[in-house]
Amino acid sequence: MRICVVGCGAIGSLFAAHLGRLPDAEVWAFDVAEAQVRAINDGGLRLTGTDPVVSRVQARTDGAEIPPCQLGIVATKSLHTESAMLATARVFADGAVCSVQNGVGNEEIVARHAPRVIRGTTIVAGSVPAPGVVHLDAPGDTWIGPFEPKPARMDEVRLLADLLTRGGLRTTAMADSRGAQWTKLIFNAATSPVAALTGLTMGQLGGAAEARELVSGLAAEGCAVADALGITLDDDPMALIDAAFSHAHGHQPSMLQDALARRRTEIDVLNGGIVRMGRETGVPTPLNQAVTALVDGLERSWT
Repeated sequence: MRICVVGCGAIGSLFAAHLGRLPDAEVWAFDVAEAQVRAINDGGLRLTGTDPVVSRVQARTDGAEIPPCQLGIVATKSLHTESAMLATARVFADGAVCSVQNGVGNEEIVARHAPRVIRGTTIVAGSVPAPGVVHLDAPGDTWIGPFEPKPARMDEVRLLADLLTRGGLRTTAMADSRGAQWTKLIFNAATSPVAALTGLTMGQLGGAAEARELVSGLAAEGCAVADALGITLDDDPMALIDAAFSHAHGHQPSMLQDALARRRTEIDVLNGGIVRMGRETGVPTPLNQAVTALVDGLERSWT
């Protein structure tokens, strides 16, 4: 089975490294970072953390050098989805492509370039301490299901779930994965911007009473929007957040990592997405609107 992972940041590298452990999976990866691609090709993709391993992954900066793949996983930052899919669309001419990206709106972009699409979400967390190395910061589950406007077949969804699970990333195939996606969206939108604006890790957020209160308010707004959309959440976002405060104490959410590096964040598809959906459904989202404006202002200050 040939699989291509689009995007070799932390999440993409975690997926590629786990899939690369399987004897029946031929794993390719696409990324524009030449140092990362060169390191993966020279020494393999090294996974560190609870279950260290070096996986054999073939990486390229040119999508034209990647052979056709039956399955794909898109793990780029949302602002790179369009360019990444343009570069790799031919790889998936007859494939099913799964987005495991943060926020909402990515599947719609993937669907413009792939014949069949899988809606995915994951709570696994990692970091890239050096080119060719990915560290598992916090293990977690992944949920995938057909993207309704342009769905992959359920046998393709189940196949990808089986491969990921056998590779060490427990994945559930679902007929409807919107509840899982929105649970993760609310989790991220409640924690990531507050971390980015304060510089606090997950554990530090949990120990700061006023920051914790803001996190709860952001989550409550997201839950109200999901309810108005008729989406049943898979879990209580605040319970997941409380667990992360305890078990991922030192983890820096990706938006905090972006802020520290002065990179553009995913605020538009996280809190901005909740604000847009809130307007469509008539649900007020003043806290999400405020943090969207604050993070946007922070980004503008860097330029």
